[in-house]
Amino acid sequence: MPTPFDPHCRRCPRLAAFLSEVHIEKPEYFCAPVPPFGDTEAQILVVGLAPGKHGANRTGRPFTGDYAGILLYETLYKHGLASSATSVSVEDGLVLRGVRITNAVKCLPPNNKPLPLEVQTCNVYLRTELAARPIARVILALGGVAHSAVLRAYHLSLSRHRFAHAAEHPLGDGQVLLDSYHCSRYNTQTRRLSVAMFDAVVGRAAELAGLNV
Repeated sequence: MPTPFDPHCRRCPRLAAFLSEVHIEKPEYFCAPVPPFGDTEAQILVVGLAPGKHGANRTGRPFTGDYAGILLYETLYKHGLASSATSVSVEDGLVLRGVRITNAVKCLPPNNKPLPLEVQTCNVYLRTELAARPIARVILALGGVAHSAVLRAYHLSLSRHRFAHAAEHPLGDGQVLLDSYHCSRYNTQTRRLSVAMFDAVVGRAAELAGLNV
């Protein structure tokens, strides 16, 4: 049975080679598969796309050190789901409450775009993590790739569960897949996603999970 995370995974040759290249360029960076982070008894599992080059790939913690993380952790803190509104390093003492964060792809992809086969290959880890978190009532997918990866992990039809911001998809056993546009700088700068929109979807996740404060 696979573990939810393998720190030495090299299953994707392109990603493994790219990590090696970045490590030569930035030897101080983490440059390895980035492990999940947060409450091991989480009621909300946040699923992102992949580590950012100068964010999680640098710090070794999901959404830590880049713009997407700024918005994510500020919003989690506002809803009482994080001990701090900022996340800057793995040593900053940040604690998540009822929330765990992972990615559909654990390694940094070139241009922030994993190939479909890489998403599929990494899905075994997401599937195992979801199975290990049966009390997670809400799976919050940030973006279409994360949405599809969650459905694949549950062996559910992508055509019957279309991605849309704030859409809710029953997964069975009381679990719900909740969609959001990714909290990336691009999405907020183009106004595809506003701070208010993201706040509302995180608030809905907390409501569905029974974590309202």
